[in-house]
Amino acid sequence: MRFPDGSTGGEYRPASLAPSLPWFDHHLLGRALDKSLAAPVRIYVMGDNKWREEQEWPLARARSTPFYLGSGGRANSAGGDGRLAVTSPASGEAPDSFNYDPRGPVPSRGGAMLTSRAGIALQGDVEARPDVLVYSTPALEEDLEVTGPVSAILYVTTTAPNTDFSVKLVDVHPNGQAYNVSDGILRRAYPDNARGAPTEITVQLWPTSMVFHRGHRVRVEVSSSNYPRYDRNPNTGRDIATETEPRPARQTVFHSASAPSRIVLPVIAR
Repeated sequence: MRFPDGSTGGEYRPASLAPSLPWFDHHLLGRALDKSLAAPVRIYVMGDNKWREEQEWPLARARSTPFYLGSGGRANSAGGDGRLAVTSPASGEAPDSFNYDPRGPVPSRGGAMLTSRAGIALQGDVEARPDVLVYSTPALEEDLEVTGPVSAILYVTTTAPNTDFSVKLVDVHPNGQAYNVSDGILRRAYPDNARGAPTEITVQLWPTSMVFHRGHRVRVEVSSSNYPRYDRNPNTGRDIATETEPRPARQTVFHSASAPSRIVLPVIAR
């Protein structure tokens, strides 16, 4: 794994497998428990780029902190007016909408995949698309550590009977370059009588441990595809494996006092 600053963080695979040998030696050969196993949890903290031992998971000291989506109704792409803040949105904010076409899905850039496409990757071409909503904090005034499970609560509508909503957590460097941290997706049906009013959904992102450094920005991308990391939803509600007639869908994300779309981050005091 190579980090944005060019460092590699050492040999990750041997380091992640190293505790296995003394664990088997203890349980199968009866040897004394190696001092390296004194802590039951060992995590790699990105940003700091170092291993750290912990006593539980999730961390008991983590503070679930909502970061609310907001905009003037034009959060499409990184050039839009999307914002991310710890204060809840005001009433009357215009929602954000985009067209999701399964025939032209948002491409995967990094993430938990196999081959050289995995890991950390620039998100510039993804965030230039009009079918990706982008919400960012101002530059951070101090380091922000996020360690633990991550989830997004969104209020959405769709014109499709069955569709996906995808969410990605992103680290934006002072030079404007954006790198993926964690992602998730939710596939579900939306009955006819539930498509008019916003539906509350929860998208579970992969757990992470990441320090967003001072001067960086925290960013959230919302879309309906991340392909080929996740297969495309054809929006028809029929069997995906045999579907030959995918349909575009109009997706809307609401953010207001009555529909407070947000991402919930497990923040660790530094």
